[in-house]
Amino acid sequence: MSHRIGVDIGGTFTDFCVFDEDTLALRTLKVLSRPDAPGAEVLHGLDEIERRFGIPPSAVSYFTHGSTVGVNAIIQKRGARLCMLVTEGFRDVLELARLKIPDPYDLFSRRPEPLVPRDRVLEVRERMNPDGSTETAPDAASVLAALGLAEARGAEGIVIALLHSYANPAHEQAVKRMILAVRPEMPVFCSAEVWPIVREYERSVTACIHGSVQPRVAHYISRLEAALTARGVAVAPMVTKSNGGVMTAAAGKVRSIEMLLSGTAAGAIGAGFVAAQAGFARVMSLDIGGTSADVALLRDGMPDFRSGELVGEYPVFLPTVSVSSIGAGGGSIATVDGLGVLRVGPDSAGSVPGPACYGRGGAQATITDAFAVLGVLGAGELGYGAVTIDRAAAVGVMEGIGGRLARDVAAAAESVAAVAVANMYREISRLFSQVGEEPSEYALLAFGGAGPMLGCLVAEEMGMQAVIVPRTPGVLAALGGLLADLRSDFVRVVFLDVNEGSLAGMRAALAALGDEARAWLRESQGHAGPGLMSVTGDLRYRGQSYEIEVLIEPEWITAGMPERIAAAFHVRHAEIYGHADEKAPVHLVALRVVIAGVTPKPEFPPTEVVERWPAAGGVVAVTHRGAVVQAGLFARSALPPGSRFVGPAVVAQEDTTCWVPPGFGGHVDAFGNLILMLGAA
Repeated sequence: MSHRIGVDIGGTFTDFCVFDEDTLALRTLKVLSRPDAPGAEVLHGLDEIERRFGIPPSAVSYFTHGSTVGVNAIIQKRGARLCMLVTEGFRDVLELARLKIPDPYDLFSRRPEPLVPRDRVLEVRERMNPDGSTETAPDAASVLAALGLAEARGAEGIVIALLHSYANPAHEQAVKRMILAVRPEMPVFCSAEVWPIVREYERSVTACIHGSVQPRVAHYISRLEAALTARGVAVAPMVTKSNGGVMTAAAGKVRSIEMLLSGTAAGAIGAGFVAAQAGFARVMSLDIGGTSADVALLRDGMPDFRSGELVGEYPVFLPTVSVSSIGAGGGSIATVDGLGVLRVGPDSAGSVPGPACYGRGGAQATITDAFAVLGVLGAGELGYGAVTIDRAAAVGVMEGIGGRLARDVAAAAESVAAVAVANMYREISRLFSQVGEEPSEYALLAFGGAGPMLGCLVAEEMGMQAVIVPRTPGVLAALGGLLADLRSDFVRVVFLDVNEGSLAGMRAALAALGDEARAWLRESQGHAGPGLMSVTGDLRYRGQSYEIEVLIEPEWITAGMPERIAAAFHVRHAEIYGHADEKAPVHLVALRVVIAGVTPKPEFPPTEVVERWPAAGGVVAVTHRGAVVQAGLFARSALPPGSRFVGPAVVAQEDTTCWVPPGFGGHVDAFGNLILMLGAA
């Protein structure tokens, strides 16, 4: 028998999905994360899988894994110490950035300090023209002088970000060869190799983030590969990517920047699968873990993609699944400030020491403690037995919050939950405003360890009528890794007018991108099957400062139909901005290609639906809106397809606890998804 394993490492728990390829059975597991020893939780999980399920490492046929090593290095500013080499006269590219304040509503907000401070940004004598022609060849003496300064200032790696390298990377490559000729052990990163986009700041900061995390991520992956081999896992591991795909671990060691947001992206892919399975076209996924709540909008099972996502304080301009993070997770800490104002997050208790109710030394009140005090948590197992709820400890820390608010402990716990929901409402409302959509047109898909606990409360606040809770909500990101395809993005800056005279240039760029994409899939990933390619263009009206990405059919270029490209741009421009000028000339800044190699997928056949109203297995006293309600206690495993019940109810399962407030009614669909409808009670 062979098994496919997906792993996702979160702030509090590390999640495992184990899919039996013969029986189609899906098993899941959570173990506590080990921020003190990254990777140890993976090995511990494999031991638990063998102990609990009798599946030895030798039976693993596919292993995919999402890691937070890179993103943590950026957030905690513990990446490699870098120096950056720039074209003479352009030393301030990171300092200048984009000259806009981070928060337009806070006049005192400050931009973050550059990832590479100015004293470690060094100039070299060279100049590339915007058309890719050489004005001044790289001067070897200035390069060696800069290298000497870099070493004197403790550089652990060097980023080369020279002017106009998107048009021609030859100068960056020449400088790299000069450095490696005398310091072959020095990690060197060229901005055009990392992501060859137009605009100097965007390309430079992306290259610096990659250089900062690559040594740490590569070391982590190498250790993981060795440990998996020693444990008896025969297959080479795959790693999940920020764009919702996967790649080989060997590629992850080189393209480390593509893994930064892998966990959140895998969660969105898993959510899209469940949304399509449950028959909902428009879904907002809400992934609440121990540290944050991650929100994504999905249409027809697919998330949005965008560039410029913030990782910590810094933007990364590679395409990623569009996910907005809110500092409100189950471990988010509640405090009362000097003015008597209750605040929840963004600091989190994580897995060590964790919420007070975990009994692991936590001494500060968290959202999880609030729900333990309210009675939602504690009736069932949590985290596959990794923790046992200590309600007395939760009451103890919540009394401190209540004392400062002059409220009893139950009212204090409800206040913590209300502030957490309000924080999510504010950020989610902003997201819907940005895309011009109404929340009431969406269903909420709640997952993560704490998502089902808060999902109905958030949906009610947002005016959403339906909440979907997947069969395995606590480990959906791990399942998403099993569902993801091999996927990579490629870009080429072209600067061409969209007309008949530019078709030759467009065709040449498209052909080159296609060759590069197919070579990646075949040679780097070892994928023998066909690749599915999609093409987009970064388009703007001539004279506009910024462009928008528009889907392009390849035959519009190969068959010579530039007017179709322009028409698609006009339509998209009108969708975003409410107007279009169909007489204005259209300019193509860059072509993009995404290639996907389809991987084998777990299959979950539907089960016959037989309507039934199972009796609750018990009753739980839950405080809700200032009153104590008697909630039916249901085990998720005792709710087969067709089961129906009404709130108030608590649905307990090994990987999460679902709170169904009064006013909601629930049923289980043919795939085991729990569908909760407001007003169906």
